[in-house]
Amino acid sequence: MGRILAIDFGKKRTGIAVTDELQIIASGLTTVDTSKLIPFLKDYTQKENVELFLVGKPKQMDNSDSESEVLILPFLEKLEKAIPSIPIKRVDERFTSKMAFQTMIDSGLKKKQRQNKALVDEISATIILQSYLYNK
Repeated sequence: MGRILAIDFGKKRTGIAVTDELQIIASGLTTVDTSKLIPFLKDYTQKENVELFLVGKPKQMDNSDSESEVLILPFLEKLEKAIPSIPIKRVDERFTSKMAFQTMIDSGLKKKQRQNKALVDEISATIILQSYLYNK
């Protein structure tokens, strides 16, 4: 069994989370500058056995695509060309940023720490991954 890698794609930064090899535990991995995302993923997948990319699909409340979907689609094409051996699955990511922020509050992080947007992105990716594992 390989790892599942979740991607919370952002215009500037992208949060990444990954499972263990048994696909039981979802953990935040890192946040990557979006311009360096494809090289990071290529490098990571050469070192680790990844069997699936999960990419958040931002939706509006009426279930239509969010504005950021236009940024994600070109990334998906690049990812598919760069690493064709690993399938890509999309996952609804509504409310993950709000849930990530609430998680930070619940875990007792100080206000200054909660302003760390990179941490919010990483936690969001973890929430996307956890919800996928829970529902699979």
